[in-house]
Parts: sequence; C-alpha cells; structure tokens
Amino acid sequence: MFSLLCGFLSFCALISAQPDDGKRYICRAVAISGDASCPVTLLPDLSAGGQEEELRNTVMQLRETIVQQKETISKQLGTINELTTKLSLCASATNDRKYGKGAPWGKDKQNTMGDVPTDPNDSIDSLGKTMQGLKERLENLEQQQMRANLSGASFPSELRDLLQRRLGELEKQLLKKVSNLEEEKSQLSNATAAYRLKTESTLNALVERISELEKGGGDFKSPEQFKLSLPQRTNYLYGRITKTLPEMYAFTLCMWIKSSASPGVGTPFSYGVPGQANEIVLIEWGNNPIELLINDKVAQLPLEVRDGKWHHICISWTTRDGQWEAYQDGERLGTGDNLAAWHPIKPGGVIILGQEQDVVGGRFDAGQAFVGELSQVNIWDRVLKPVEIQSMANCSSYLAGNVISWLSSNVEVFGRGAFKRPLEICQERLPNF
Repeated sequence: MFSLLCGFLSFCALISAQPDDGKRYICRAVAISGDASCPVTLLPDLSAGGQEEELRNTVMQLRETIVQQKETISKQLGTINELTTKLSLCASATNDRKYGKGAPWGKDKQNTMGDVPTDPNDSIDSLGKTMQGLKERLENLEQQQMRANLSGASFPSELRDLLQRRLGELEKQLLKKVSNLEEEKSQLSNATAAYRLKTESTLNALVERISELEKGGGDFKSPEQFKLSLPQRTNYLYGRITKTLPEMYAFTLCMWIKSSASPGVGTPFSYGVPGQANEIVLIEWGNNPIELLINDKVAQLPLEVRDGKWHHICISWTTRDGQWEAYQDGERLGTGDNLAAWHPIKPGGVIILGQEQDVVGGRFDAGQAFVGELSQVNIWDRVLKPVEIQSMANCSSYLAGNVISWLSSNVEVFGRGAFKRPLEICQERLPNF
C-alpha cells in the first residue's frame, strides 16, 4: 500500500511539472497487480468564462435539489405526525375496551359528560332526567366494580368519582333552580295580590251592576235608585247586605240618610265578625253625638242629621295611625287619629242596616234601632278623595262602591213594616231643595 501511494504521488508531481498545454487529466489509482499503463481521459477545452458558467449552473442545481429535499422531508414529517396521532387514538381505544371504560372508539363513541346541561337556565326537567341517567350509570359502574372485585380484577375508580362529583353538582343546581323559582313565584304573588283583589272586587261590582241593568232593576228606574225605609223603633225591622267585607286596611263608608228620630237616630250601620260584634259601627243613641266604633274603639263625629232632611255623609278611616275623616253634604267637618291604629278590618262578617249587633247577625236592642230612611250605602277599600265625595253629595255624579255597592239584589229586608221604595231624584235630596 505504501509503495502504491508513493507511485501515485510521483506521477502527479511529474504531471504538474510539465508545461500547460490546455489539456486536463484525471488521475486514477491502479492496483499493483493491474495494468501498469495509465489511461487518460481528455476533458474538453474550456475557457475561464465557460468554467464559471458551468460552476454556477451546478450550484443552482444543487440548491434546487436541497429545496425539494426539504419540502419532501416536511411532508414526510406531517405524515409521520398524523400517523402517530391515529396510532395513539387506536391505542387509547384499545385500552378503553381492555378496562371497560366505554364503547369502542368510532362513530358510536359519545361524550356523555358533554350531554349534561350546566347552564343554570336549563329546565328542571332536563336536569332531573340527566341526574337520573347519571345515577343509572353510577349504579352500573358499582355493579361492574363488584363483579370485578369478585373476579379478582381491578376496576378504576376515577370515572365513578367523576360521576359522583358531577351528580352532586347537578343536584345543587336543581335545588338552587327550584329555590329561585319558588322565590320568584312568592315575590310575584305578593306583588300582585293586592292589585288582583282590588281588580276582582271592581269587576264583580261591575258585573252585578250590569246584571241589575239587564234585569231592569225591578220596580226602580235603576238598581241604585231605591231606599230602605225603617219607620219604627223595634228589634225586628232591619236590612241585611248579602255580601261581606274582605280584609281591609282602609275604607270609606258613604250613604244618604234621613231621620227625625229622638232621642238619637239609632244605628244606621253595623258590621260584626266572629269574636267582635262591633268591628265597624255607626251609632247615635240617647243624647250622645254620632259615634264611629272600630274594633270596639270609639271616636265621636261632628255630624247632625236629625232634622228630617236628606243628608249625604261619608266616613273614611285608615289603619295607619288610626286616622279618620267625617264629611256631611260634601264638607269635611272633622278629623282625628289613634282610632284602632294598625288594626286591619277582619273579613267574613255580617252587615246589618238599622240594628246594632250584640252577636254576629243578631241579638238586637230596640233602644239602639235606627228610625228613618237609608239609601246608596256604598263601601270602598280606600280613602276617597274630597272631590269624589263632593261630586256625590252635590249630585254631580254617582260612584258605586268597589267592595259593597248599593243594589236592590244586595239588600234583604226583614220585618213587617220595612220596605224598599223608589228613591227621590238626587236634586230633591239636597238640603236646600
């Protein structure tokens, strides 16, 4: 080998020592046992400019080749990553089937946990159905766990714990949703209860009035154009309102009254409830002034009606501080407070016209009976405005009560000698007529 190398170097040195004749030679190693001749392949004669052009072309070709190889390598790397991902999914599905974690990977595989509604606005039915489904899954997992324990195989508890946590969260959401709905229902009910009762009472009064108008009001020109006449002071002549009062925190009682009885006009109005016969009473007996009783508490009213003429009177009261007002012929004559303050008027009692009740609906005293005529007894569950009272007193308008309205069908007459008779026109009832 050493001798071969020395011969090769000597040959190359000999060539380099020869003058440049414009030709190029290629040196090639020859085996010792081979032919000693050194065949030479001549290269074409190239000028300096041709050499540079050839080198430039070669470099460009090499660059293009490198770029193509890079693109090929990138595509191959993408293919490798995709295959690796698919291989991982296949391996995961194989493990799931091995440990019983779910159905085979593929089209039938579903993310069951994603089906659970987590939005608080989802319906309670959906939450209930989902909870039931999760409970069934949990029971199945527990049964599989028991079978696995019996067979000696280990069953992973991660999925069961996850379902238990998720089930607990859904139970809390359901309870919260139910609580919110109950609270909203309670608030809505409280906010609309008073308005609903007021609307219903107004509608009922309107329906009754329409019914009376359709019937023609009997022998009267209109359903309210009648009067109750109680000519004798006895304990068996009276009128009874067929309707009762609701619970009220304020009221206004108005009526037309005519009496010349002495001493005292008696009891034109009384309302008694179980446990309190004097829930609302308007009475004048003996030489005492007219008194207003609420829950058996007394206020004296500055009203004078014993002159045998028609008078329009109104009494308003509110539970707030027990404030009251008294009107006669459209003029406010007196006010006061601390009359049964903060006491609500109890519902479900009996209204008697002409007698004072010692028990609910009975046990009348002839000495307290009313003698005279009554008409247009109306009750509202609010304090009327002064202008409303004045318009009724001066015959400008007629306002029916929204709780008790004066209708012939609402008034029953008891006792021989008590009558319902046609009422004079409003102008004839004015004090100065």
